[in-house]
Amino acid sequence: MRDVKHAVPDHPIHPLIAERWSPYGFADRSVSEQDLRSLFEAARWAASSMNEQPWRFIVARREETEAFERLLSCLSEGNRDWATHVPVLALTAAKKTFAHSGKPNATAWHDMGLAAATLTLEATSRGLVVHQMRGILPDQAREAYGIPDDYDVVTAIAIGHPGPADGLPEKFRDRDARARTRKPLRDLVFGDGWGMPAPFV
Repeated sequence: MRDVKHAVPDHPIHPLIAERWSPYGFADRSVSEQDLRSLFEAARWAASSMNEQPWRFIVARREETEAFERLLSCLSEGNRDWATHVPVLALTAAKKTFAHSGKPNATAWHDMGLAAATLTLEATSRGLVVHQMRGILPDQAREAYGIPDDYDVVTAIAIGHPGPADGLPEKFRDRDARARTRKPLRDLVFGDGWGMPAPFV
């Protein structure tokens, strides 16, 4: 098993955030049902506008061969190249309207992202890794699972234990080997005007 690829932050952050990363290489090892329940419980308690909780997950484990192949078929070809060996795959969907009013929920994707983030931090706390991807086939997913029109298919998520990248195609091995980088705060956090760094950064 590989060491976790820690971030090197410019300012102190919680270790779980520094340890979180998105590998392509996963160990050939199942994720326990107990861990999965806790991951999705963490997602359940994410914040959302009006407590709408617009997120939904469709999950398949690799040992459930037929179910796993069906979910794998909803990924883009590039993602299928590496995700075929992942222990757990999930699709995420977000409800586009508020249940109480039927009006559009402009924060549905944002809230879906919060749920995925809390799931990811819970996974990191348990020594698991999560890789989220937009390379999916939403129409294929909608047809395969009967997803209602009122839901957007947003992303796919790979969940498992960190493992070697040796068996991956070269481009994915190279990505796993790269150092983690981020733009500096001054490029992201503004104050008096757009592009003007906030004073504290």
